[in-house]
Amino acid sequence: MQEDSEQRKKTDMILKAIENEYGFIPVVNQVLSDRPDIFLPSVAFSQTVLENKNGAIGKKERYLCAISAAAAVGGEYCLKVQIQHAKDAGASKDEILESIMIGSMMSMTRSESYALRAYADAFDIEYK
Repeated sequence: MQEDSEQRKKTDMILKAIENEYGFIPVVNQVLSDRPDIFLPSVAFSQTVLENKNGAIGKKERYLCAISAAAAVGGEYCLKVQIQHAKDAGASKDEILESIMIGSMMSMTRSESYALRAYADAFDIEYK
């Protein structure tokens, strides 16, 4: 595939900014940056969702949501980054812990939903 030189320049600038911000480049960004045509829209979407200054949800709350989601899906590395962002945005230790617990609870209830349906089916337990 032919690479667009302008996309490559933008990609390299973003990677440098990420490294300056975090002190490292996350694996997701490292891998996707091989394809600027995929990397750039992915970064734009992430920035829109997490950094949108005009959104209805405040910055701290966005990061707390991201913490809950990362906890729910087992995003070990995302969790570390989002916790730091939340702290930088003014989130307290308790707010971060509660966000982790909300995500963990949602993950647990999801697995319970599947497992208990299978259990009910196996033992002819009716449910609606």
